[in-house]
Amino acid sequence: MATWVNTWYGATRVERLSPPVASRAIAYAATALYAGLASVDTTMPVLDATLNGVPALPRSQQPSDNDATIAAVAAERVVLDTLWAEALPTTRAAFTRLADSLVADRIAAGVSAAVRARSDSLGTRVGVAVIAWAMSDGFAGTRGRLYPPPQGRGVWYNDAPGTIYATQNLSGASEYVALDNPANQQRPGNTSDRGLILSRPKTSKLLPAANMAGATEPYWNEVRTFVLKNWQQCPVAAPQEYSEDTTSTMFTNARRVFDTQLALTDEQRTIAYYWADNAGESGTPGGHWLAIASQMISEQHLDAATAARVVLATAAAQADAFIAAWGFKYRDAVIRPRTYIRRLIDPKWEPLIPTPPFPEHPAGHSTQSAAASTVLTAFLGATPFTDSTSIALGHKVRHFANFIEAAHEAGQSRIYGGIHFPSGNMGGRELGNCIGAATVTAFGAKPVPTAAQ
Repeated sequence: MATWVNTWYGATRVERLSPPVASRAIAYAATALYAGLASVDTTMPVLDATLNGVPALPRSQQPSDNDATIAAVAAERVVLDTLWAEALPTTRAAFTRLADSLVADRIAAGVSAAVRARSDSLGTRVGVAVIAWAMSDGFAGTRGRLYPPPQGRGVWYNDAPGTIYATQNLSGASEYVALDNPANQQRPGNTSDRGLILSRPKTSKLLPAANMAGATEPYWNEVRTFVLKNWQQCPVAAPQEYSEDTTSTMFTNARRVFDTQLALTDEQRTIAYYWADNAGESGTPGGHWLAIASQMISEQHLDAATAARVVLATAAAQADAFIAAWGFKYRDAVIRPRTYIRRLIDPKWEPLIPTPPFPEHPAGHSTQSAAASTVLTAFLGATPFTDSTSIALGHKVRHFANFIEAAHEAGQSRIYGGIHFPSGNMGGRELGNCIGAATVTAFGAKPVPTAAQ
């Protein structure tokens, strides 16, 4: 399971998916693995009472005649071959290599050809059912629709400079990259593939690349939720009202962001970069938290059934967190600190990390971090851990007393980075806590005893 999670993370990065799109693709991949295992391991709870709209999935009548790993691999291959069909050949090859190696291990362990054939057939039927469910989630209806941005001085619009993101001019003969832009500088972990990730032209319906110049997924709240009854089930505090009065809440919060960045310590700067999780450079915030989950799977030696349940619950919570947060973001269209600060405080001000192309409130990273940490705490307890997710990106490991502490740091990092107001961070945290709690209830999670408890 941990190896699958790490493979999804790498694929998300290379395919430069936006956070919402990545969360959806990974949640269905996690569903396929869980359902594939559950088709043989009948002690695992079924999903039709847990996830919205999922049908009764195939299960073996004679579990001893099948192999759970082979069934799970077959189900996973169907889902990945469908949802990731437009991915790079190297991405698809990575999925194939992992699947083939897992099957080869089971054959080496003595699984017969007959059991392999039955298990593969069973898993394929599971995968087909998961794909049919996935294709009914409303995602297709969000494709290709123009987004007319709201008008008004106090509403969000994407004013981040194009040079902050990637290549400025690309042709078959040459490309222009602004080397004075920190986002375009080579750093450990991206020196060999940055051109592939950021400069490769890409047209995909199922795996669209993050659109840094436009508005990221303005209709994402129309995608079916996994656990929540609807995207508004968990409330979020009303955003701060737009005001240019220097005594207003918005001006005070903007001044706090501005002053914070002026006085950033080395540690705060490290935190901002560590949790940036930018699309195209990383596996996005959702991938980061699933990578944390995969590390805990290995450290706590979880069995396959428990690991699959932890990963699926975390992935479902994060997918719902993006659906809900995006619904509120585009409903309220709160402007970003960059727009406000440059307008009223310092016309040359730039945030530490690039401002993403969607409205401010509530903070997406805060929402999904709170949701993920709530789920992981319910399953694994309030255990200390070391996060090594971003070593490949040039970051040192970070140590946390528990998942909640890490989530709070992730949310605070967006203020250090200059891309969120404090109210956006707190709104996201409260929303994520609610989503996480709803997910825990749906999965009936009970804390797993650990040495720390």
